[in-house]
Amino acid sequence: MSQYPFARFLTGLVVATAAAVLPVAAQQAPPKSDFHQWAPTPPMGWNSWDCYGPTVTEAEVKANADYMARNLKSSGWEYVVVDIRWYVGNDTAHGYNEKGPAWNIDAYGRFVPAPNRFPSAAGGRGFKPLADYLHARGLKFGIHIMRGVPVVAVQRRLPILGSKATAADIYSKEGQAGWLRDMYTVVAGRPGAQEYYNSLFQLYASWGVDFVKVDDLSSPYHKPEVEMIRRAIDRSGRRIVLSTSPGETPVAEARHVAAHANMWRTVGDFWDSWEQLKEHFEVCNRWAPHIGVGAFPDADMLPLGRLGIRAERGDDRRTRFTRDEQYTLMSLWSIFRSPLMFGGALPSNDAFTLSLLTNKDVLAVNQRSTHNRQLFRENNLIAWTADDPQTGDKFLALFNAQDQELAPASEAAWASPIITRQTPGQSLPVDVDISGATTLYLNVRDGGDDIAWDHADWLRPMLSNGTQTVPLSTLPWKTATAGWGQVTAGKSVSGAELRVGGQRADDGIGTHSNSMITYALPAGFTRFRATAGLDAAGAAQNTGGTLQFLVFTQNPFRPMPADSVRIPVALAQLGLRGPCTVRDLWTGHTTDGVAGEFAPYVRRHGARLYRVSAARR
Repeated sequence: MSQYPFARFLTGLVVATAAAVLPVAAQQAPPKSDFHQWAPTPPMGWNSWDCYGPTVTEAEVKANADYMARNLKSSGWEYVVVDIRWYVGNDTAHGYNEKGPAWNIDAYGRFVPAPNRFPSAAGGRGFKPLADYLHARGLKFGIHIMRGVPVVAVQRRLPILGSKATAADIYSKEGQAGWLRDMYTVVAGRPGAQEYYNSLFQLYASWGVDFVKVDDLSSPYHKPEVEMIRRAIDRSGRRIVLSTSPGETPVAEARHVAAHANMWRTVGDFWDSWEQLKEHFEVCNRWAPHIGVGAFPDADMLPLGRLGIRAERGDDRRTRFTRDEQYTLMSLWSIFRSPLMFGGALPSNDAFTLSLLTNKDVLAVNQRSTHNRQLFRENNLIAWTADDPQTGDKFLALFNAQDQELAPASEAAWASPIITRQTPGQSLPVDVDISGATTLYLNVRDGGDDIAWDHADWLRPMLSNGTQTVPLSTLPWKTATAGWGQVTAGKSVSGAELRVGGQRADDGIGTHSNSMITYALPAGFTRFRATAGLDAAGAAQNTGGTLQFLVFTQNPFRPMPADSVRIPVALAQLGLRGPCTVRDLWTGHTTDGVAGEFAPYVRRHGARLYRVSAARR
């Protein structure tokens, strides 16, 4: 039997009758008629989102492409992807311009590039000149689109190419994205619906597009539109790799999405946050059984190097990941075989960042390994393994994901239930006895799913002694941490105004789970009062954030774990007998004669990645 459910599923498809169900080490490539052959290994490229949000320009795309051609193409990097809203001439960083967007749309209701940002697109040439520029350098060109039909096309009742219907005949407001209202749902089965998607991909094929990332498609999962998009791509006559976004794609739909897309998101937007990176161990373990030939669970982009130049969220910065965390990121994405889409500004790369992207031994794990799986997880010490189908060697990744643990909610002076957008007012009042306390700890934790869009606000926080009330905002905090972004006084963590449940507040603190803010308390205060709520930005997402707010008056931190620990792995766990040769793929250091057990030290938040070879007889 195949190691992958996806490979087993292909045997039931007419297009894959030639794909025999074989052991992983002997898997054959899909037949030539199968779109999975278009990306048989995880795609590797650059995407403009982490740097430029909805504002990237043609000059910036070319600068990143030129860097890729010079420095990365020889290592397998090839895709250059223009992300969201390339059709809006006046979009802005730190959010989207939804009040007065300058649309660029053709007579058939299809968005076209804004010529003030992409000058080569003027005169109806679309993205073809830019695609030609990339193709001349041996690279491939990709774009981002939103699922659905443009609202403006519906309003103008624009005709659909190849149909007697108009955009107004195929849409529904049901399922419209809450975070960006450019599009309406296309209703499958209506006259003109399939023709609309056909017309889109006919246009993209004429431009020379090689890759399309379709947003608002995976969470919630829009099965009818996934199927229409697949049909439209197949009809276009061009090999266009399909990426669905964002996540988490429902695991229950794994077989369906693998039969229609080359890659699909397993998480929401991933940024340079250790909290989010740590979540990926569980996510990748959940999705590893569904890795297939030409069909890859996508752990999202690599937020490395220089980020946030004009991003939708966050400011211009170097990645917040430490070097240890960057090794963890690249090691996990490689042994999980996630697509590798770099998010930083490539021309700003330093030597270390470039070294992460050009290590041929590490990239070979991503591109050619099989049977990728978690070996064990014990106290946040984690091992993954995979096979080299050519040599029989084993790959071994070791991760130290230990953190300083916090006291349980039962030890808090006050703890909220889980707050979601279904919570009345999306908030709860906070009223805590702090008599005798010298330090106040304001803690926000994830509500149990993941921390994506867990934007949290402490509104109008006040200290009282019965006769006097003092805004907490008049005191400096001692420390403040957030799972994404930075704790901000007077604004939400995304930089917008503090807004919860439709109500705006001038006084408060914006943060993001998991978060801890500590204050030294002046003497004599006996109560802490505030409103704890889900910020409007989190509530507007398709799924919304989930939060728990806690207040501690005693130190909630458990002892800090050691800076590095040994992670023992018995060779028998890898199916090997000693003596073996162990090669560190990051450093190149080789150890011969390893027998019985291998137990290297791994730094906290760090990783080691090895090739383990049995002695050749």
